[in-house]
Amino acid sequence: MPARLQSLALVGLGAQPVTVEVDIGAGLPSFTIVGLADKAVGEARERVRAAIKNSGFQFPVHRITVNLAPADLPKIGPAFDLAIALGILIESGVVSAEALNSTHIVGELSLAGDIRPIDGILPMTLSLKKDGRSTTLILPEENLTEAQLVSEMHVWPAAHLRTLVDDLTHGRSAAQLTEPFQADESLPSTDQMADLAHVQGLEQVKRVLEIAAAGNHNLLLIGPPGTGKTLLARAFASILPDLSADEHLETLMIRSAAGLLEPAELTHRHRPVRSPHHTASPVALVGGGTKLRPGEVSLAHRGVLFLDEFPEFPRMVLEALREPLEEGKITIARAQGAMTFPARFTLIAAANPCPCGYFGDPEKACQCGAADLQRYQRKLSGPLLDRIDLVVTVPRQQTKTLLDDNQGTDSATIRQRVVAARSQQARRLDGLSAQTNGDLTAAELKKMIVLSPEARTLLEEAGNRLHLSGRALHRLLKVARTIADLAGAEQVEQLHLAEALQYRPVDALGAH
Repeated sequence: MPARLQSLALVGLGAQPVTVEVDIGAGLPSFTIVGLADKAVGEARERVRAAIKNSGFQFPVHRITVNLAPADLPKIGPAFDLAIALGILIESGVVSAEALNSTHIVGELSLAGDIRPIDGILPMTLSLKKDGRSTTLILPEENLTEAQLVSEMHVWPAAHLRTLVDDLTHGRSAAQLTEPFQADESLPSTDQMADLAHVQGLEQVKRVLEIAAAGNHNLLLIGPPGTGKTLLARAFASILPDLSADEHLETLMIRSAAGLLEPAELTHRHRPVRSPHHTASPVALVGGGTKLRPGEVSLAHRGVLFLDEFPEFPRMVLEALREPLEEGKITIARAQGAMTFPARFTLIAAANPCPCGYFGDPEKACQCGAADLQRYQRKLSGPLLDRIDLVVTVPRQQTKTLLDDNQGTDSATIRQRVVAARSQQARRLDGLSAQTNGDLTAAELKKMIVLSPEARTLLEEAGNRLHLSGRALHRLLKVARTIADLAGAEQVEQLHLAEALQYRPVDALGAH
């Protein structure tokens, strides 16, 4: 009977069980791996052969066949190395198959037999827990801290093939070596971020940033070069509340699946900030590729996606943002299947008003022709602008203001108000899928937002005069509700709605 071991294949943000079958039979020496394996899995033959030999074991000179089942599931990456090696050692009589009962095995092998870390340990561990399996996960020692974030899971860290085999052959079972780990519920925040106090003046723009942070609203900053748009956007994360324990686990899982998780990220709960260059491809932004990995919109989940030089992104890339901005997720369909990744982020975009950057500037004349200006303004489609809640102009500051020693409102002060507003939203939205005003669906919006008679009259007049679409009307109400939350008001008053109307997106950059 062939040796049978259990492993895991990373599929999107989850994991699928894979049975590793190893058979050693008579015939000319060969080593074959079947089961829809990619090149990295196929190359495991040489890694496993060298690792077994350099760990002090005899590699069998026979016909070796490895089957990765189910055969129709694509197998990607080196995570099956360790299971294949242990299967060969079981067939060779070095390891007892009973020692690996109720065990899943993942890990890459070096030629010397070291067990190297792999991507996706957190999604794998979470998948095993959700399936309710009473099992132990043997994993690389360097992945241990990541796996410890999942409570009530038995994990067995291993550093070298020889050490692991010695533990197995000396009667030490996985159940004896491991115990459940508890996730740390009080991870400290240590990273340093830009502070809005470093931005001189622009108090009105800071107000808009505060509204965007309090209600998770998408924001477009428009202004000439050098006015501080990029600094404002980069300081935006400093006024956001820390991730909750569940949100922190979500973001780490995405980073782990993408192979980008750093040890420092396990020790703080700052929201992720992603800032792709305007040359980014659609695949880089929304995800996909041959391995169906998450893109920038998913890596920014529960955080900030900052797109500088917004109109310079290719039209195809910008239009790909419409689904995640509306749904909070992105579905990628490829020939090998479809995958859905979470993508609920706050979009902060920055743009010049025209190609030269000085359209409407009172001090410097615009050098763009009418055709250039019209072409530039058309880069942002109406449906895309319809998904942006707030638009604000960032004006040029006078030299006197820039040299002023008095700092403006700092991030800590604004953050306190943002946290208070979000707490008020959490109480009101308790029991709903939405966590902030910006997440509300149309049906939830009608239940959650109460307008004063004066505010309702103003809304009717504005809707008729400005020809607001249904989506634009809903977004206007969400912004007004957030402004009311910042003021501690129970219902949306006329003053809150009037302020929201000031930041309404329009159809062209040139209008700003």
